[in-house]
Amino acid sequence: MICSRSCADGQVRERASAHQWAPSNASDDVWPTPMSWLRRGALALGVVLAGPLLAVSCEDVNIGRDWRTADRSSAGLAPLPDSAPEAVVQVYAARAFNWRGALAVHTWIATKPPGGDGYTVHQVVGWRRYQNLPVVVSVPDLPDRLWYGARPDLLADLRGAAAAAAIPRIEAAVASYPFVREYVLWPGPNSNTFTAHVARSVPELGLDLPATAIGKDFLTNGGVVESAPSGTGAQLSLYGLLGVTLARQEGLELNVLALNFGIDVLRPAIKLPGIGRIGMRKPPRPHPS
Repeated sequence: MICSRSCADGQVRERASAHQWAPSNASDDVWPTPMSWLRRGALALGVVLAGPLLAVSCEDVNIGRDWRTADRSSAGLAPLPDSAPEAVVQVYAARAFNWRGALAVHTWIATKPPGGDGYTVHQVVGWRRYQNLPVVVSVPDLPDRLWYGARPDLLADLRGAAAAAAIPRIEAAVASYPFVREYVLWPGPNSNTFTAHVARSVPELGLDLPATAIGKDFLTNGGVVESAPSGTGAQLSLYGLLGVTLARQEGLELNVLALNFGIDVLRPAIKLPGIGRIGMRKPPRPHPS
């Protein structure tokens, strides 16, 4: 009896041990359940929507604003021509008009030659396409106007000889922009595509366009590989919808459906859709006169 019970106990332990190490059903371990996919999708959607919601609550984003009465005055960021006889080149970004501002910014470039009595503003204005007009505009204007109520941020600032040398190259880049009569809000070509195109032609700007500049990753050379807008690295982009940028100024950026996620190691910060940069603030890159 003792021997039989001992043998039975040994068989039970052996079967339990075998069951413990037996491979489980592959479908349970490899394939996520529908609920698991739902949780992952909800988490991804939450990450994407958190930025726009925060932008609406904290940034200069006013849903439902009337463009006819929106503030278009100077933000007081650009030097007055009378007080700055040297050449000036500046790049600005402001939250896009109305609901678009929850996700994206509009960017433009302002130039003033040495001794000039005013600025020329170079930008793409999408609504002109509906009037069968070229979307690229280069006209005398205030360089630092509020963009229909949204206060601009200064992204780059060249002065003196460096600015004077850059202005002809900026004008040539404006003339070479290939989408003069094309505008697509998402994923481009749009106003940020234009600014990135000019920046690549003038690497002295060292322009790090914000993560909220949707359209900056839409390449204008007809390929999938190009230099980063700052000229300090390279990027791979598929029609502005999917890609990666690695550069000294931009850091590492991933583009997913034209939404940018990134990390800047040199000036510690992360970049998120709708919010932009979180971390050490990056001042505009000045240049001595």
